[in-house]
Amino acid sequence: MAGSELTNIKSPRVKAARRLTKRAFRDRDRSFLAEGPQAVREALALDGVVMELFTTAEAELRHADVVGAATAAGVPVHRASGEVMAELAQTVTPQGLLAVCRFVHVPLDAAVVPGSTLVAVLAHVRDPGNAGTVLRTADAAGADSVVFTDASVDPYNGKCVRASAGSLFHLPVSTGVPVARAVEHLKGTGLRVLAADGAGEQTLDDVDLSGPTAWIFGNEAWGLPQEILKLADEVVRVPIYGRAESLNLATAAAVCLYASARSQRTTPGPR
Repeated sequence: MAGSELTNIKSPRVKAARRLTKRAFRDRDRSFLAEGPQAVREALALDGVVMELFTTAEAELRHADVVGAATAAGVPVHRASGEVMAELAQTVTPQGLLAVCRFVHVPLDAAVVPGSTLVAVLAHVRDPGNAGTVLRTADAAGADSVVFTDASVDPYNGKCVRASAGSLFHLPVSTGVPVARAVEHLKGTGLRVLAADGAGEQTLDDVDLSGPTAWIFGNEAWGLPQEILKLADEVVRVPIYGRAESLNLATAAAVCLYASARSQRTTPGPR
């Protein structure tokens, strides 16, 4: 444990970390905050990603394995007072662990490569909680990568990082990609591009999902604009069997991604 406990919320070290709650500073410093033991643990599993770790004395005892892993990796560990942690954390009830991490995204051609079989694309998705949940779901469904288009939320937004529950560190993520370029690249690597939208003529029950597939998911409120729907090979809607008007974006994404994953895994031949 380096130095004495940090107690001054205006200290340079605390201010440098705190400013990463703002996207402009994240982009400038190429770093972001990962809060909570799950996110920090997964970040530490990647060499060189965690730059420094803040922990309260209580969290240091409760999550000794995480703090020990950081120390073993040569990561500077700073014990912080409850007041300092409350200043750094972006949650109502901080869990006492917060890491400053380097950006982990990769270029599009490194995220989506020949042989990819399942990719999630977020186009005009603005809600960080939904975006992080889609990222987590894509990871759970065995997707190869996730693409955030240039009109979507920053994946390093604190709420998005928390909602991903560590999945941000599990699979390749590409960011800031124009939709047209993303679709061109997806098709060029052999992926069939499906747009998930309530306006689709076909339902999820009608389409063959056994082949390599990329799903495009749109804005929470208005879905996907016509120019994006026209880029897709097909527009598919999730069937509503009951009386609900629609599904939440993250829920619809889960249904689509798992439908593809199940179909690919029950079809004879390599995934």
